Amino acid sequence: MSEHLIQIEQRGAVRLLRLNRPEALNAFTAAMLGQLRQALEAAALDGTVRCVLITGAGRAFSAGQDLADPHVAPSREGAPKDIGYMLDHYYIPVALRLRSMPVPVVAAVNGVAAGAGANMALGCDVVLAAESAGFLQAFSKIGLIPDCGGTWLLPRLVGRAKALEMALLGDKLKAADAAALGLISRVVADAELQDTAMALAQKLAGMPIRALVETRRALDEALKLDYESALKREAALQSQLGFAYDYNEGVAAFLDKRQPEFKDR
Repeated sequence: MSEHLIQIEQRGAVRLLRLNRPEALNAFTAAMLGQLRQALEAAALDGTVRCVLITGAGRAFSAGQDLADPHVAPSREGAPKDIGYMLDHYYIPVALRLRSMPVPVVAAVNGVAAGAGANMALGCDVVLAAESAGFLQAFSKIGLIPDCGGTWLLPRLVGRAKALEMALLGDKLKAADAAALGLISRVVADAELQDTAMALAQKLAGMPIRALVETRRALDEALKLDYESALKREAALQSQLGFAYDYNEGVAAFLDKRQPEFKDR
């Protein structure tokens, strides 16, 4: 664990996490996922962090699982490994932490995002991609199904028909096409991606963080609720947020015609 597989920087209220195996296109290993989980947990516990930005070092976001990792690579004798163990102990904790972070999470996809690398990015709150980036569900090419949340995310983002096409064929999807389908938020020129993503993260960091996080939670929960239940869930959340500091500050700033200073997290 001495190797820094996740580079960590603090820029104001934004915690930047950079996947750092550029020589392997940032392919995931158990060690790398362990460090990513630790970095996310540390950001969640740090009250000075108001947004997390995740990107990749070098020319890729992540090529997905490193198939040479002993946790998944079959032995020389051909004996298979229990890939479910890798998911249970490494991928699922990271995926769940991303969806439950107490601050917004932005992904800046700077190159290829394949397999678990694609679905890790899609599990973030806002996904920006460089023009040269591409997304592919590479699982079918090695006899597997989409994981790291792929079976949940894809049909909700692009619909069942397109999700099946992406998952079954495993073809690369250009960033512009991913944006047109609603798979990601927007496409940015390669040279501008990092600055644009950081500016967006800084903007989110200055907003009412608790309300943003509850918005994410409400949208996710509404997917499994009927309309009336969703309305009642909104009312319950508004009741809670209405007693918080940020609501009173936001209203006061609006009436005073000044910039609000949000503090809740």
